Amino acid sequence: MTDHDDEDHYPPKPRWIGWAIAIFMVAAALGVANIGWRIMMVSPAEKAAEALVQQHPELAAGKKLVETSDCMRCHGWDRGYVGPAFVAIAERYRGQPDAEAYLARKIREGSVGAWGKVIMPRQSQVDEAQSLQIARWLLAAEPVAK
Repeated sequence: MTDHDDEDHYPPKPRWIGWAIAIFMVAAALGVANIGWRIMMVSPAEKAAEALVQQHPELAAGKKLVETSDCMRCHGWDRGYVGPAFVAIAERYRGQPDAEAYLARKIREGSVGAWGKVIMPRQSQVDEAQSLQIARWLLAAEPVAK
């Protein structure tokens, strides 16, 4: 008898490894499903923006311009990313007599220093009428009830 007679009979693998792999795979699948569900979920901010347009249909053009331009890269409805949130802008300028024209000009020409050191780049693709529509929509923004 040689030392190699049992080559076909390896020691049994521990069963816990299989269970650990299965549990990990289930947890990973549930995590991916959760992320997918959260991505597909309509946020309260999106609901607020849609409700605003339903209450004031004349603001639909401004909302569409915001959604189809680069505004959403820096601004959120109730959360600022690079720039301030739309709600914060509305709260700061609402009630000022020239707020609509002022914001429309800031959209077209850009600005520096109005919100700290953040630079608002000029939006040369937006004409005066479009910037006024965006400013009207922006000034109507209300905080989201949580």
